[in-house]
Amino acid sequence: MNDNSSHAGDRDAVRDAFFALHHGLPRQGPGSDATTRHLLELAAPPEAPRALDIGCGPGRASLLLAAEAGARVTAVDLHRPFLAELRAAAEASGVSDAIDTDVQTMAELPYPDRSFDLVWAEGSAYNIGFDTALASWRRLVAPGGVLVVTECEWTTDDPAPEIRAFWDSHYALRTTEANAAAAVRAGYEVSAIYHLPGPDWFDEYYTPLAERIAAADLTAPGMREAVEATRTEIEFRRAHGHDYRYTGYVLRPNREESTEMWTTRPETEADIPAIRAVNLDAFPTALEADLVEALRADPAWIDGLSIVAEDANGEVVGHSLLTRNHVDGFPALTLGPCAVLKRYQRTGAGSATIRAGLEAARAMGEKLVLVLGHPKYYPRFGFRRASEFGIGLTVEVPDEAMMALPLDPAAEIPTGKVRYPAPFGI
Repeated sequence: MNDNSSHAGDRDAVRDAFFALHHGLPRQGPGSDATTRHLLELAAPPEAPRALDIGCGPGRASLLLAAEAGARVTAVDLHRPFLAELRAAAEASGVSDAIDTDVQTMAELPYPDRSFDLVWAEGSAYNIGFDTALASWRRLVAPGGVLVVTECEWTTDDPAPEIRAFWDSHYALRTTEANAAAAVRAGYEVSAIYHLPGPDWFDEYYTPLAERIAAADLTAPGMREAVEATRTEIEFRRAHGHDYRYTGYVLRPNREESTEMWTTRPETEADIPAIRAVNLDAFPTALEADLVEALRADPAWIDGLSIVAEDANGEVVGHSLLTRNHVDGFPALTLGPCAVLKRYQRTGAGSATIRAGLEAARAMGEKLVLVLGHPKYYPRFGFRRASEFGIGLTVEVPDEAMMALPLDPAAEIPTGKVRYPAPFGI
């Protein structure tokens, strides 16, 4: 055997020893179910999102996304035993029908452009580098979709020399500011940044890993080297943990990318049949279609705030509506109904009409918009719980479902109860 073959064999043995140490651990990097849930809340994906979990490992995030977000998950990793662990856990958890596993390299994923509402990568981007990951994965995010990624980074511009040397030999860390700027350069809006708490390093990662290395068979090929490297990593974390951290980023491709395929404009009289057809197609009953027509005949109607989206052939495929309401006598707007033809849903058509309507309202000098809707959809436009502003309804609804968006941050926002237009029956 030549020297090159010998060195390759040594590297393979150490790699296999690392996998042996990590096999069966709760996680393959810092994190927790609480952090995954928090990032999911910040991401606010659509209901039942199409999700891609990149570098999923044994799939702790995949399981949570399927069970708690109702996601249809494609879980990707190169290490087949991790995927086998995930399939077994999915079967035991009753979510096996919602999770597909795929052996793929994360830098060259074979999926069509814009095919996932939620692209998820906890602790895996470092395998190909943060910049490469952002550039490679952006095309996969569907209009209105989101990329959630965690990255190890410096907390300071002046870390201790020994920890600087350690990380420089493994992976080039940057600060939060540098990584956020890199995301913007890569064509994303930085929707949220979340610094993982300290226990995320130990509770489900370093502590069980330390127990594993204490019981390791050091006579196994490559195991001594793997144990020494792992022990050093844990000791550095204990000694210099204040100098670096893991941070979660919630990133959305620029809005222009999500809506550029749609032409939006205020409705005309000729659009009225098409708008009714859109609402009849989008909803199981005629309730929303009838509501739009009732509002068109109501004093709450405002010309220019009924917005349609057209495809390249001029077909009306989406619609959203803003009408007058009042909060304790203060004039505000109600968003809804909003609808998209079924075959065009999740293409950005609905988002395009909503954004166009909000911009038109802002140009008219409107100050406040309220919506009663899905709490995982509307926050992407800037809506927050109305209760945070002291605004409520006269009827009982889930607190998270009643949301408000101030259009003018400098304007005084009223408090009190919302009085909807009469056709809403609220």
